Amino acid sequence: MRSGAKVAMVGGVFAVVAGGVGYGGYNLWNGVTGGAKSPQSNSAAAPRTGPVTDEEVTTVARDFLAAWAAGEPEKAGQLTNDPVTAGPAVAAYREGAKVSEAVITPGTAVGTTVPFTVKATISYEGVTKDLSYASELTVVRGQTTGRALVKWQPTVLHPKLTAAGTLRTGAAKSAAVKAVDRNNVELTAEKYPSLGPVLNELRERYGSKVGGSPGVETWIDSGSDTVADTPLLVLRKGKAGTLKTTIDAGVQAAAEKAVKAYGQASVAAIEPSTGAIRAVANNPVTEFNTAFSGAQAPGSTMKIVTAAMMMQNGLATPTTKVECPPDVISRSQSFQNLDRFSIKDGTLTEAFRRSCNTAFIKAITRLSDKNIADTALGDTARDSFGIGQVWQVGVPAADGSVPESAGSDTPASYIGQGKITMSALNVASLSATVKNGGFLQPYLVARDLDDREFAKADRLSPDVAAGLRLMMKATATATDGTATEAMAGVPGPKGAKTGSAEIDGHAVSNSWFTGYSGDLAAAAVVQSGGHGGDAAGPVVARVLKAG
Repeated sequence: MRSGAKVAMVGGVFAVVAGGVGYGGYNLWNGVTGGAKSPQSNSAAAPRTGPVTDEEVTTVARDFLAAWAAGEPEKAGQLTNDPVTAGPAVAAYREGAKVSEAVITPGTAVGTTVPFTVKATISYEGVTKDLSYASELTVVRGQTTGRALVKWQPTVLHPKLTAAGTLRTGAAKSAAVKAVDRNNVELTAEKYPSLGPVLNELRERYGSKVGGSPGVETWIDSGSDTVADTPLLVLRKGKAGTLKTTIDAGVQAAAEKAVKAYGQASVAAIEPSTGAIRAVANNPVTEFNTAFSGAQAPGSTMKIVTAAMMMQNGLATPTTKVECPPDVISRSQSFQNLDRFSIKDGTLTEAFRRSCNTAFIKAITRLSDKNIADTALGDTARDSFGIGQVWQVGVPAADGSVPESAGSDTPASYIGQGKITMSALNVASLSATVKNGGFLQPYLVARDLDDREFAKADRLSPDVAAGLRLMMKATATATDGTATEAMAGVPGPKGAKTGSAEIDGHAVSNSWFTGYSGDLAAAAVVQSGGHGGDAAGPVVARVLKAG
């Protein structure tokens, strides 16, 4: 250890005292080794090959954690497989976050991974508070040295730290905000976890606009102008300005519970008559808001747009007879229906409610005669549903994309595959547009806060709007409707559309579902959830019932 540091073994506890500040409580011998006697020093170990041993895991974990807590960043960095990055990061942790002391307590190693807890004391301008959290490190063998080393990643220092991020303590960069829902109910990340990243964004954008002032905090500086910082600890509160959002606390609570039923799920809800966003939820909760910013193939929920395109171009009405064979070859690519079902002498409504892929792909033949087969879908998505325009929601959000297509991407796009990408918010807006009879850009805070420009689209013609509502109602209520089971307990008037999107390398499709009930529309996606009605359907139904 460096000059001024004292290392001692007292009652089986490894303690470090450096520069007159105590860094103690390292239950390294009992916590990591399970009571083994003093292990061999990492520096004395001969170069090895093969998997790291339990003894090596114990030793390198002990040495790294001790060097980190003792304020020895260079030494800590040399115990990782990326010392050039790790050393400065460890130094920045102590200096940037104003850490005056720290206690790191390892848990029992699981293979090559060692979990640990950190209790860091933050001191700034006469205020001292503790920041406690859990993290973990993994030990690997160095590729060139053969030494056992900590695998460097920023999350070792804090689970929310990224490569571009830095821990900071000082005057907060943005003013404090008290966010409230449409009925003035306070919204917090503790009560509504999915709103955490959203509230961070709102604070940075609007804190000063609603009369807030900064406090003193510890936070993770994202290092990006487009990603919000992450507050970790408030040392001294600022004055919070009140920011009214469009969220409905009751619908938000239902959305939070609904996504928890699945490993990876997102949902968004919109009020069709205004475009106001009533809920957004993700599981797991990360700094990336998948429900707003995710860009995924929406599967057969896209048939809402495809059906509108067919009606707008005179190809069919809800009662027009359409072909629905088990499979079809289009642009030299074979496409088929689920379990290769077919519908004899059926209408467009039947094809829609049973989600017949081939009926919608066959529209390409007649559109090709007009030379618009590759562009018609994108035109309808943009001009009638606002997809592909710039949405100024109030926080970052993907706008959705239905680009001009070519080759086999064209038939794939008609059923929501190919190069089409959307978020749950985008797909919720499809249902909202149908219910309202026209597109209203979704928004989370009032436009007059920053005079941002909302995207606009043409209203659907009365016949097209009525036709879409008829088909979505049939999908949600008919005996053979693909959404009927999921929407069974949802009050009317209601409509829905299911979808499943095949993803390369995934054995099970993503589950999509969108629907409306009264003046609330929602959409959900469940990763690898299978059929739309099986996983995403119950998520949407729970949200709609809360409205």
